[in-house]
Amino acid sequence: MTELTILSDEELVKKFISGDSKCIDLLIERHYQRIYSFIFLMVRQRDLAEDIFQDVFVKVIHSLKAGKYAENGRFTSWVMRIAHNLIIDHFRKQKNQQMVSNDQHSYDLLNNSRYSDRTIEDQMVHDQLLSEVASLVELLPDSQKEVIRLRHYFGLSFKEIAEETNVSINTALGRMRYALINMRKMMEEKNMSLTI
Repeated sequence: MTELTILSDEELVKKFISGDSKCIDLLIERHYQRIYSFIFLMVRQRDLAEDIFQDVFVKVIHSLKAGKYAENGRFTSWVMRIAHNLIIDHFRKQKNQQMVSNDQHSYDLLNNSRYSDRTIEDQMVHDQLLSEVASLVELLPDSQKEVIRLRHYFGLSFKEIAEETNVSINTALGRMRYALINMRKMMEEKNMSLTI
């Protein structure tokens, strides 16, 4: 790993594209502070900044693998532009979520069963669904089971999962993807439906 640290961003990008997944970890570590700080200054929310940071590097990884990076010598600028675009996308989505007022309608929007407490039957169905999901998770390979638990039960980011399990972010994302694919297959085989 120490020989990788002396490489330039461009050399690390080339090695990552050639299949050395450790290089993307080093790039993320090298530029974390600058990119995260930029995102945080724009959104002013720690959790949101972490989510956008993760989305940025997921997009970076996909773009590099798809051969969409061609800006020699400007890796950081390219990543910052991706971050900027994702921040803009976030604020656009927020702006498009309209507020609804009860005064504008002839019926009470908030007097809806979706907003009321669950009935005992609803709670039992919900508990049964959680139990079925937990049983599916138990059937997964250990590495996939671990990622599901860390992400959905403990709420860790993919960066934190990667650090916790000593793998690259790319590997953590891949394990999550395969876990979900495997769970869908098991549901189909068992003819299960996880909806209320």
